[in-house]
Amino acid sequence: MIKACTFFFVLFLAALSSNICGQSTRILGYIKDSLSNEALPFVSVAFVGTSIGTTTDFEGNFKLEANTNADSIQISCLGYKKTTIAIKRGQFQEISILLPSENITLDEVIILPGENPAEILLKKVIKEKRYNSPDRSDFYEVDVYNKVQIDANNISDEFKQQRALKKFDWIFNYTDTSLINGKVYLPLFLTESLSKVYFRGNPRSKREYIEAVKVSGIENESIAQYLGNMYQNVNIYDNLITIFDKNFVSPVSDFGLSYYKYYLMDSTFIGDDWCYKVMFKPRRKQELTFSGNFWIVDSSFAVKQYEMRVVPDANINFVNDLIIEQHYFETDSGYWMPEKENLVIDFNVNQNNQKGTMGFYGHKTTSYKNYIIGQPKENSFYNDPERVVVSDDAYTKDDAFWLTSRHDTLDKDEKTIYFVVDSVKKMPRFNTYLDIINMFLSGYLNWGKVEIGPYASMLSFNEIEGTRFRFGGRTTYCFSKKIRPSAYIAWGTLDQEFKYGGGFLWMLNKNPRRAFNIQYKHDMEQLGMSPTGFREDFLLASFITRNPANKLTMVNELKSHYEHEWFPGFSNTVRFLHKDITPIGDSVFNFGEGTTCEKITTSEITFEMRFAYKERFVYNDFNRTSMGTTFPIIQLRYSKGIKDLWSGNYNYQKASIYFNDWFNIGSLGWSKYVIEVGKIWGRLPYPFLKMHEGNETFFFDETSFNTMNYFEFVSDEWVSLYYTHRFDGLFLNHIPLMRKLKWREVIWGKGVIGSLSDANRSYSEFPTGMYTLSKPFLEAGVGIENIFKFLRIDGVWRLSYLDHPDIAKFQIMFGMQVFF
Repeated sequence: MIKACTFFFVLFLAALSSNICGQSTRILGYIKDSLSNEALPFVSVAFVGTSIGTTTDFEGNFKLEANTNADSIQISCLGYKKTTIAIKRGQFQEISILLPSENITLDEVIILPGENPAEILLKKVIKEKRYNSPDRSDFYEVDVYNKVQIDANNISDEFKQQRALKKFDWIFNYTDTSLINGKVYLPLFLTESLSKVYFRGNPRSKREYIEAVKVSGIENESIAQYLGNMYQNVNIYDNLITIFDKNFVSPVSDFGLSYYKYYLMDSTFIGDDWCYKVMFKPRRKQELTFSGNFWIVDSSFAVKQYEMRVVPDANINFVNDLIIEQHYFETDSGYWMPEKENLVIDFNVNQNNQKGTMGFYGHKTTSYKNYIIGQPKENSFYNDPERVVVSDDAYTKDDAFWLTSRHDTLDKDEKTIYFVVDSVKKMPRFNTYLDIINMFLSGYLNWGKVEIGPYASMLSFNEIEGTRFRFGGRTTYCFSKKIRPSAYIAWGTLDQEFKYGGGFLWMLNKNPRRAFNIQYKHDMEQLGMSPTGFREDFLLASFITRNPANKLTMVNELKSHYEHEWFPGFSNTVRFLHKDITPIGDSVFNFGEGTTCEKITTSEITFEMRFAYKERFVYNDFNRTSMGTTFPIIQLRYSKGIKDLWSGNYNYQKASIYFNDWFNIGSLGWSKYVIEVGKIWGRLPYPFLKMHEGNETFFFDETSFNTMNYFEFVSDEWVSLYYTHRFDGLFLNHIPLMRKLKWREVIWGKGVIGSLSDANRSYSEFPTGMYTLSKPFLEAGVGIENIFKFLRIDGVWRLSYLDHPDIAKFQIMFGMQVFF
């Protein structure tokens, strides 16, 4: 027994000793001049007795990490005393070093003007870009392994001791310190994916098959399409590198010399290639640029590897730091292809207090193996519109599969994440916190199988109903994964009438989306309001109107539709609408020759086609959120009104075309434009014609005419155009007193031209204040957005029909939006 205990004790000591020796020494340091306190760039730092070293960046920062027995580092720089600093082995440490200068007497040096050698190298890199870019290959396929980790950072002792977190205090045993900026972090979320990427150069096409996905902390399988390689790819050879919808100028851009300063720092062998090290930094402040270094191969002028980080003062929200590293290798066929890349992002809402507010790290590591170059597949394979395909069994791969298939092994942080997340998710209090967050995001309060809401419409005010109370709800995924019933009831103190509505959504298939929906309501409606305007019973809308809310109409409406998506971004929808419209109070609809009617009724069928090539979605239980597309969005709609179908009063036809697109203008920002063309055939009363979308609130609505009143203009054929350009701080970034605010400029203009046939003009009597478009309606605005990172304020001018009553010729409007 004693021998056995001794044996296990020896094993324990051996394991402990192995763990201590295996711990890496990690140093995050800052070097400054001891007299001026200025940061010192290009200083050499190395572990004593090893060849492991680095140099400081332009701000005097450096980082070192290695499994070494060295107990000191040596700092050397021309003009300064060589200094040795003691360090702690096997630990993280953050040190600040004041380097003393050394008087050196030099012989006379004659400096002649000449071209910067770093710029000579850069010009050769730019000249050879088309030969060295990975995308120059006609065809290739490659195995890709992606690993994405999310950590909470700035975990302070005060945060750990909060009463609400006492049930979770054990997870803080898993915190560590980042070598990026010295923040304490807690691993929260890890995903891994294995996929194969297929590329065709002309016409350009890229597809990805995701074979396996392993996820902790999230159960939404639609996220898998964003965990592969297609949507997280950086190519340094591109002139502009798009990160969070912002166009950063690449350091090897064709116009890089206009944005960066370059310095030739070193030369050495990297593998079998003799390479030159070039460091770069931006010429001006607060532009979308990087600082860092790259190594250039002397024979081909290809980028061998690089490390760069977004400049601290870049006009981008919520990102305190962003570092990109990438390594390339030359294949046997002479192509330079990526081998490994790392992306680290430090997110924080409060960018002015980087170490006082909790934020998040995002880490992405990608490795590439088994390139096959020049072996094309059939054209139909590359032309398939589904760009990312997730295998049916991607989530079912076992641990043995991952152990043999991973390109890299998991480190200690990554191994603990699965355990930590699974444990936390089983705690009731954690799920309560998730429910509270979900309530604010969705507008509904989760109550098991039922959600109560929307809570922002439970109380509102208008001129007709007075104080309006509403109570409603819908079922959740816990009730059914296929069907979601919903219902509500409302009552006003002034009209003292009940309103109500209800229906259900039947989800036949989530992706591609196949769904049937039917809804009925007996309620007030604001005719002529855009689909994105505030709901009539939204509480905030009650306080920000510029005219009294007295244009509501009572409707009885039954509508249903079936949506059939063929592949993501392309769908057909069939709709049916039956609608009664009744004037409020004792009013009636007046027609020609003294004829009146207490209500008008229509029954119509609509066929709709929507095409948004390569559109991406994130799917929730029953809803989905579009992540956009870089291609135009085209929508065609045709409606047929059928008289006598369910008491419908009118025969008519409607057709419209909608076109929405956006494009970048390099560092000048980006533009968006929307065109709509429509026509109505048939004789109809004004509520069933095209009532152009007005806005009588102070809340800016991109899809409305913001200085147009409700019911102000009506047409039966029309063309509208909306154009906006966001400068992303192009001008304000260069004003010293303004640049720290990171405000961004936006301009826009909107117009519509239309007409109304004599038959429709004489058919029904228009209410007071309704007109036809005898000339274009025009409005324009100038705005500042990104105020406090979410607020937008516009000055809006109405440019035509200035003689109409109760209009806003100029007004200040506000909006809320969140952009990076």
